[in-house]
Amino acid sequence: MNIGYARISKQDGSQSTQLQIDALTEFGIDREHIYEDQASGKKDDRPGLHACLKALRDGDTLVIWKLDRLGRSLRHLVNTVQDLDNRGVGLKVLTGQGATIDTTTPAGKLVFGIFAALSEFERELISERTIAGLVSARSRGRKGGRPFKMTTAKVRLAMAAMGERETKVGELCEELGITRQTLYRHVSPKGELREDGIKLLNKK
Repeated sequence: MNIGYARISKQDGSQSTQLQIDALTEFGIDREHIYEDQASGKKDDRPGLHACLKALRDGDTLVIWKLDRLGRSLRHLVNTVQDLDNRGVGLKVLTGQGATIDTTTPAGKLVFGIFAALSEFERELISERTIAGLVSARSRGRKGGRPFKMTTAKVRLAMAAMGERETKVGELCEELGITRQTLYRHVSPKGELREDGIKLLNKK
């Protein structure tokens, strides 16, 4: 079953969910299976979304008008969709930049996997700045801090980058905060997974 969710940000009546509802009903969703909220996407308290997520069952698909109707942030969006996937529920986006996302199809899952990788990479930015500082310190003869580490997000980004001819390995390693040895243990020069990369991704 397809279940729809619509949200607007303002509660003063200047906006309406009707445009979203029209798109959802045109897609074939019964009006009684469309949930609504009038709340900022940054708020946790969205009773319509909570009721919608509770109503979804294994084999159902959550349909939204645009990607930003669902998540408070990229991280929240990824976590929500991963939770749905664990429950056997798909996600389909009708329009906007996320319109290629349909996690009921292999291609749609691949697109969302890129979003997930970006979200994970976002979480690592602070630690990457720390690593960059350690690299600078080592170049001046100072030592300390944790060793370089490869993560699932870095593996996915390295695979994509190494598949491009113009990629400079040294710059990529500096960008990811890893050594060439670490890179090549996980990804081949053509962007193919190696044994360590396969093991790392299989842990997730």
